Amino acid sequence: MATKRYNKNGAKGGQRGIAGRSASNDPNYVRPKKALGQHFLTDMGVARSIAEAMSAGGDVLEVGCGTGVLTQFLLARNDIRTWGAEVDGESVEYLHRHYPDFTPRLIFGDFLNLPLDEMFPEGLKVIGNFPYNISSQIFFKVLDYKELIPEVVGMVQREVALRIASPAGNRDYGILSVLMQAWYDIEYLFTVHENVFNPPPKVKSAVVRMKRNGVKELGCDEKLFVKVVKAAFSQRRKMLKTPLKATFGDFGGAEHEFFSLRAEALSVADYITLTNWVAEKMEA
Repeated sequence: MATKRYNKNGAKGGQRGIAGRSASNDPNYVRPKKALGQHFLTDMGVARSIAEAMSAGGDVLEVGCGTGVLTQFLLARNDIRTWGAEVDGESVEYLHRHYPDFTPRLIFGDFLNLPLDEMFPEGLKVIGNFPYNISSQIFFKVLDYKELIPEVVGMVQREVALRIASPAGNRDYGILSVLMQAWYDIEYLFTVHENVFNPPPKVKSAVVRMKRNGVKELGCDEKLFVKVVKAAFSQRRKMLKTPLKATFGDFGGAEHEFFSLRAEALSVADYITLTNWVAEKMEA
């Protein structure tokens, strides 16, 4: 696959505009940037465990390579081909110096803006210590390319990990839970404590693994499915009757048996059933 280079906004181009070095002028130091949600992992054992959690085979794209703590263990594997996407120019400079052989596969750009179908037409897996401030956006990006991405291994805030992996009926169960579980089987692998990061975050982190579940289509209007799920959780403390009628109208006075339940009580299959009911009433 030919290497494509992208600028910070995801547009095709060279690697111009790389940010200056940190105030320390130390070429071996990269300053974590709060604006980018950076918390660099410093524990080699944790990094190795994350790298080993990814299955063998194919192209693997690391999102947010930082200083290469996870990258080094991915590059050491001969059963995958590692790529990287890094938006921070200072980190890109660091990685060029310390991992020169990796340079042709290091994309200077924002993962959220990359045209993954053009860059990886045969598919890719995604891995990373995901920046806290865009972790949910990364998962929604994965959903957009679910037919290309069979597996994801990611470290995120523990609350996000719990939410994604939570079963129905749990207080952590939410929009992201339903939408991700519709297409992926999700495992909560392990918790990571605050003291293994620079700077330490204020919350614990966790590693999750997601694998495509083989579902090709949901059996309902998928855009409407997303709208129904988002509407249901928009007032999660109320019975479903209230938020759904606020979004879709009164359904001609009809009510579904799920209307007496709260959003977290419904499984993915239940939401598919509810979506088909909403579609039927909207057409009536």
